[in-house]
Amino acid sequence: MRGDNFKNFKQHPFFPIDIKYRVSATFTRTENAEPFDLPTSSGKSKSYREYGKASFELDGKSYTLALYQSLDLLKQKKYKDYLFLPFRDATNGKETYGGGKYMDLKIPEGDTIILDFNTSYQPYCAYNAYDYNCPIVPDENRLPVEIRAGVMYEDIYHH
Repeated sequence: MRGDNFKNFKQHPFFPIDIKYRVSATFTRTENAEPFDLPTSSGKSKSYREYGKASFELDGKSYTLALYQSLDLLKQKKYKDYLFLPFRDATNGKETYGGGKYMDLKIPEGDTIILDFNTSYQPYCAYNAYDYNCPIVPDENRLPVEIRAGVMYEDIYHH
């Protein structure tokens, strides 16, 4: 955020917290995942590897999302168990940022992981497209439903 946008900023709008969007997912580790470059909004790329998949049900339908590990962050001890979940859903471009949302997770010990979409947030690029290069959500992580949870988006930053 720059200039007046930063000065006038009060808080982010959020969807009301809804326990329906806190789901227990089956976690399956990806064997022998190859590193790959995830394109970013600035045209650069960042190195990731798929760490696993989270399969869950929402409103009686099954979905699977891929969870990634940043190879850059892995070099820092405090991020050794950090997982990155970028996703898109049917609210993008309307009530949420067109580029999707992110969720930060920790590697689970067992084969279950809690996905709490209430904690999902927009990439920094939603607020300042000039100074950040945000990973673009891979096609495999597009959900065909509305996830009405987490931070909402008001495009006041690009006017």
